[in-house]
Amino acid sequence: MNEVAGLSVKTIGIRSFYALLGVFILGLGAALLRISSVGLDPFTAANIGVGGKLGLSLGVYQLSLNALILVLVFLFGRKYIGIGTVINMVLTGFFIDFFTWLFTSVLHVPITSVSRIILLIFGVLIFTFGASFYMSAKLGNAPYDAIAPILVDRFGVHYRIIRIIQDVLFMLIAFLFGGPVGLATIINAFFTGPLITFWDEKVSQPLIEKSVKKLSDEN
Repeated sequence: MNEVAGLSVKTIGIRSFYALLGVFILGLGAALLRISSVGLDPFTAANIGVGGKLGLSLGVYQLSLNALILVLVFLFGRKYIGIGTVINMVLTGFFIDFFTWLFTSVLHVPITSVSRIILLIFGVLIFTFGASFYMSAKLGNAPYDAIAPILVDRFGVHYRIIRIIQDVLFMLIAFLFGGPVGLATIINAFFTGPLITFWDEKVSQPLIEKSVKKLSDEN
C-alpha cells in the first residue's frame, strides 16, 4: 500500500474527509453567529473588520492573511502544516460567506431576540465542534490555530492560556477596525480553547480514530 508521510493513501483520504467536514461545520457555526449579529470568533471578526476597510470580501482577505501567517508557521512550526492546513485556510472564509448568503438570501432566517440567543448558543457550539473536528483529523492546523501550539512548544506554557491571549488580541483588532464584535466574540475569546478540548476528548478524536482503526483492520 502506498504511504505518504507515514500514512496510507486511504488513511489520508478518510482524515482529509473529516478535516473538510470539520471546516464545513465550522463555517456553518460562524455563519449562524454572523447573521445573528451577536459577534463572531475573534479571528473572523478581525478579518471582516480589516477586510471591509480594504474593500475585500471575508473569503479573499482571510485567505490572504492565512497565506502570510503560513509563512511564519513554516519557519517556526512546519510540523503543524498539512493537507488540513490548506483545506482550512482556503475554504473557511468562503464557507462562511456561502452559509451567510444561504441564511439571508434563500432561507431568510428570522432574527428576533429569542432567535439571537438560540443562534448564539448553537453558533458557538457548532463553531468549536467544527474546529475540533478538523484539528482532530491530524492533517495540520489552520495557520491561525497553529500559533498557540507553536508557542506552547517553544515556551512550555499552557495551551489554554496562550489561546485566550491570542483570541483577546484579535478581538481588540476586530473592535478597532469595526468588525462584528459582540457577546459571541467574548465567549469565543475565553472559551474556544476549553470547548475545543472538550469536543476533542468526547467526540472528535474517538470518532476519527475509531474510523481510521476500522479502515486499517479491513486492510
